[in-house]
Amino acid sequence: MQFQFLLPTRIVMEPGLRARTGEHLAELGLRHVLLITDPGVKRAGLLENIYQSLDSAGIRYAEVSDVKPNPRAEDVNLVAEQFRGQGIDGLLAVGGGSAMDAAKAIAVLLTHPGKVEDYEGAFQLQGSVLPVVAIPTTAGTGSEVTFFSVITDTKRQFKMSLLDYRIGPVLALLDSDITATLPPAIAAATGMDALTHAIEAYTGKPANPISDGLALHAIRLIARYLKPAVQEPDNLEAREQMLIASLIAGMAFGNADIASVHCISEAIGGMYDTPHGVGNAIFLPFVFAHNRDADLRRHADVAYALGIDPTLAPAAAAEAAVEHLFTMSRELEIPRFSEVAGVREEDFPAIAEKSKSNISDSSNAKPMSVDSYLAIIRQAYQY
Repeated sequence: MQFQFLLPTRIVMEPGLRARTGEHLAELGLRHVLLITDPGVKRAGLLENIYQSLDSAGIRYAEVSDVKPNPRAEDVNLVAEQFRGQGIDGLLAVGGGSAMDAAKAIAVLLTHPGKVEDYEGAFQLQGSVLPVVAIPTTAGTGSEVTFFSVITDTKRQFKMSLLDYRIGPVLALLDSDITATLPPAIAAATGMDALTHAIEAYTGKPANPISDGLALHAIRLIARYLKPAVQEPDNLEAREQMLIASLIAGMAFGNADIASVHCISEAIGGMYDTPHGVGNAIFLPFVFAHNRDADLRRHADVAYALGIDPTLAPAAAAEAAVEHLFTMSRELEIPRFSEVAGVREEDFPAIAEKSKSNISDSSNAKPMSVDSYLAIIRQAYQY
């Protein structure tokens, strides 16, 4: 056996923690940060305590608060051009995966020349990167502990990935009070995103003993807490446990990769701007069904972690898990693929091609061809 596991991120979790953001940034020696967030976070008033904390700590800050879902390369490049040479010494990302991915990419461009497209792929960086501090506002992406940044290249209608250990946040501040304001639809989609991270980390080829333990525990937490977190907004225990599940699923897939569910989801996200968690939720049961015979034991382990009858034989348990995943999406009111805005059947071959070209395609439990992707896409559309 051969593997490596890295977690460069210090993690601090405490209700109301965002009110001490300035204190934590000062401990890192940061004096002038660029705050990256999105309009929803700003409208919700989640930044007020952070502003006060930064002011109290004497930390200067500039703000970019218009990050779009599925952040665009041109927007990231524009922000980098605006703030190069302005004395920024760190990034503070407050938001979901889009804000954190944008912050990671901007951190690269503030110390590297060119555009974000120049650094697509794995380990393309030549020097240091500005430190990123992340405050997640959703329980889903786990981006606060991963070394990935996913940015949409609108010219290619393709979600490209940047992978480098240096872009992982140095500090993650988890404030469970924040997620209490999360709208149910977003809580549902981001929760299914976290579940997909955990399942693909456990069933994918690069899985390792450390990621296995994290992934299975994340699946158990999500199976128990996702539905109440969505349906009972005042259930703070459920929201807190989902934040933990998202975190440890991020730790797992950050060291074991994702796989074909994400390959398809990122393809449709690049083409139709589909919310990432929605795309994952749609395709998770189809890919799970396709992959299960590649490693029946691991897919059965997922089933048992989801709460499937542990007395069932592995084949029966894995089969039951497929229907369980469909049921979860229905109960959480995740749309079907045919209901996704903009979807056209004539695009399916292109989606399959883009899925196959994804950096994580080779991590899938079972080798995938363009035809394999196309069959799954058509199956999901007809469901």
